[in-house]
Amino acid sequence: MTTNRTRRARSLLAVPALAATVALVLAGCGSRAGDAPAAAESDAAAPASCIDTSGDTIKLGFLNSLTGGMAISEQTVSNVLHMAADEINADGGILGKQIEYIQEDGATDWPTFAEKTEKLLTQDCVAAIFGGWTSSSRKAVKPVVEENNGLFFYPVQYEGLESSPNIYYTGATTNQQIIPAMDYLAAQGVKTLFLAGSDYVFPRTANAIIKLYAEELGIEIVGEEYVPLDKDDWTTQVSKIVAADPDFVFNTINGSSNVGFIKAYYDAGLTPETTPIISVSIAEEEAPAMGHEVTGNYASWNYFQSMDTPNNPAFIERWQAYPGSSGVTSDPMEAAYISLYLYKALVEAAGSFEVDDVNAAAAAGGITVDAPEGVVTLDGENHHISKPGNIGRINAENQFDIVWSSDGFIEPDPYLEGYDWFPADVRDALVAAAG
Repeated sequence: MTTNRTRRARSLLAVPALAATVALVLAGCGSRAGDAPAAAESDAAAPASCIDTSGDTIKLGFLNSLTGGMAISEQTVSNVLHMAADEINADGGILGKQIEYIQEDGATDWPTFAEKTEKLLTQDCVAAIFGGWTSSSRKAVKPVVEENNGLFFYPVQYEGLESSPNIYYTGATTNQQIIPAMDYLAAQGVKTLFLAGSDYVFPRTANAIIKLYAEELGIEIVGEEYVPLDKDDWTTQVSKIVAADPDFVFNTINGSSNVGFIKAYYDAGLTPETTPIISVSIAEEEAPAMGHEVTGNYASWNYFQSMDTPNNPAFIERWQAYPGSSGVTSDPMEAAYISLYLYKALVEAAGSFEVDDVNAAAAAGGITVDAPEGVVTLDGENHHISKPGNIGRINAENQFDIVWSSDGFIEPDPYLEGYDWFPADVRDALVAAAG
């Protein structure tokens, strides 16, 4: 077992690397991250809610990048939110009110996410907002929804180390995706690992956690490279992967930058047989868009289209028949689908659309959603949901053959408080850096 002395020693050894990581996490948050303290320091009371419940409809906001580098992933999230809203409306709505949704484009630009959030809350008077993908987009939204006492439902896996009374997280936190991926690699005998990520808060923070856990597992990190989210040229960085010759590459790249990474990977002569990749952002929709066959590489997700659960076949059928469908389901779009049904469950438990009432219903416990991935349960304290862990290997049809699954659902632990190898001082430093 890990002793307190060992934990302290690891913490001290990590300080130089941690200091560099903290600085880079701060830089990767984007310009809006600097706006968060201003919101926190404000003495002004939150404005009175302008949500209008007098009619037969309730307004909700959908905020997704429909343009820019993240559109490759977020367009589908937007479409499935529309599908969920249509389904709920056909079934009688929420508390008898039809959803009237207002779609906004975050344009892969974090200030735009903040500006659109404020518009949706203060001008459109929506009861809740659904969307985002990157952690930088979420960090931009967070101070705005907190200052205005709004609600934001975030559907994508992320680096953890966050909770907010104004945000509900239906994607995985670290212990539900990153930790299972590392456990799988260790079980496969992986001894060396190379980290490749986009240059912003999620990959920087996730990789700081990965490095600590790799030490615990006896895995050596033999390289770590980043490219800005809006850049696609990975030639120089992939040459370093070739030189390091790792057992596996852990990929925390997001958006269309993955296309450039995969191109450079194959151009350099790497293959899944010699240097396999495990990703946390390439799913069923992204795989065929890579420009190269990616058969044989891996991904860690909570939901795959290939999952055998009671609700999944009907979900796939409805999605494939929906106008504008991509034709395949994936983890982020399934988590977005869950988010609207989670909101419906919360509002109906509260008997109210008011934010404080919704949060009180969450805190009371017992909120579940019978989702395509299985029955998920909301943790009313940290606003995350339980999720199954799964590792999939990409096959020739760009679907995933599941090669590992967790024993039951994994309860969310966004601050990794249940893990001895993650010291409190490192946690506090990364939380402060991420904003």
